[in-house]
Amino acid sequence: MQKPIEVTWHGIRPPEALAAHVQDRAARLERYCDRIVGCDVTLEAPVRQHHRHAGSLYRVRIELSVPGGKLVVGRDPQKGAKHSDLYAVVDGAFREARRQLEDRMRRLDQRVKAHALPTQALVARLFRDEGYGFLETPDGREIYFNARSVLRGAFRRLRVGTRVRFVEEAGDEGPQASTVEPVRRHRARPAERAPAPPAAPPAGP
Repeated sequence: MQKPIEVTWHGIRPPEALAAHVQDRAARLERYCDRIVGCDVTLEAPVRQHHRHAGSLYRVRIELSVPGGKLVVGRDPQKGAKHSDLYAVVDGAFREARRQLEDRMRRLDQRVKAHALPTQALVARLFRDEGYGFLETPDGREIYFNARSVLRGAFRRLRVGTRVRFVEEAGDEGPQASTVEPVRRHRARPAERAPAPPAAPPAGP
């Protein structure tokens, strides 16, 4: 993720194991989308608990920042089924986040395949240590991209001036490239030598 995972607790003193569990479940979401910008998780105990980790009284909210917008998952016990413990509430919320994330990426991929055609551009600026850069399009616009959008892990091989193909999409802060692929340069094959003309027959006496 481009930003660290943020976890906020309200009215809860979570054990270290539970905090680590939330961090692990959030990190696993990148298996289903490697372009997540950020993940904010909030756990709240709205009333005083009589039983430690009585999951039916907890609320969990997950907010994912993804290309083109945000996904919000709310797990409110007043609107859904009861749960036996807080771990189950957390797992249920992340299962729903995974489902919504997969649906969104599936729709995005379908739109890209149906409508978007790769456009060529040049790498204008590179911030290699920070993992991002900018492309310059033929009409003079700058398009943001990050290392995860470069296909086949080729970000480290990019140089200023490299020609690439890219697919543009709307980001939170303007246009960005969802996929970037360096254009391969095909070496021209050496011209085949023409066969030598047959030798002239020897002159007669």
